[in-house]
Amino acid sequence: MLASLNARAAVLSLVLLATFLLAWHVGVQGSKPVQQMDPEYARLMGIAATQGKSAMPGPVEVGAQIWGHLTNPFYDKGPNDKGLGIQLAYSLGRVLLGYFLAVLVALPVGFLIGMSPLMSRALDPFIQVMKPISPLAWMPLALYTIKDSSISAIFVIFICSVWPMLINTAFGVAATRKEWLNVARTLEVSPLRKAFTIILPAAAPTILTGMRISIGIAWLVIVAAEMLVGGTGIGYFVWNEWNNLSITNVITAIFVIGVMGMILDQTLAAIARSVTYPE
Repeated sequence: MLASLNARAAVLSLVLLATFLLAWHVGVQGSKPVQQMDPEYARLMGIAATQGKSAMPGPVEVGAQIWGHLTNPFYDKGPNDKGLGIQLAYSLGRVLLGYFLAVLVALPVGFLIGMSPLMSRALDPFIQVMKPISPLAWMPLALYTIKDSSISAIFVIFICSVWPMLINTAFGVAATRKEWLNVARTLEVSPLRKAFTIILPAAAPTILTGMRISIGIAWLVIVAAEMLVGGTGIGYFVWNEWNNLSITNVITAIFVIGVMGMILDQTLAAIARSVTYPE
């Protein structure tokens, strides 16, 4: 039954993809070419003048561009001309570093909040104030204090990743079944052993859900952060290609960002399934 459902879902996905590509191909056929931009205006705006190319590339052009990037993803021809693989690696490195720093902070603090009603009430006002702040709002302050664009981007990833993990960890720990804790108390299990042998396995699915949410937010934020700080990364690649008016490369980067985000999300989803057991 499940295999049949998966097969039908796969067929439907392919049909939807084919429909989308066909509609895209037909839609761009009527697009008018972009007129030659005034060179003086282009110079003032800091972008390249257009050469009368199609306003919107079709799926064939984008597919050819993606294949070109895949055949040589790690070329390096200078600061503003690096392969898509290099750009992606820089972004992924920043995301993973900021993300794992958030894990180191969020999990123990979440355990503390979940196990202590006093700490939960004391820290809740701070969490509620800090949580809604846009991660990019921290970027000017980070650049001013840290004075390094790459480290500032890592800090922004850290600050946006920590809250979903912390809140989910605290919720999962606090929701541990009381009868399990009562058994541990009866057997005089030490607090540290109780945390690792009872609370952590019980809260693991909720913790992994928070981690899954955080990685999605982190990957979302790094693109915007790199657009602001420049340098090397997939966000800067998008901005640089827009300045060059290479819409084909912009669409290619959007596709790559989406695929990488899906890979990160599905990796954590698989880990979450592995620690989730039926009641």
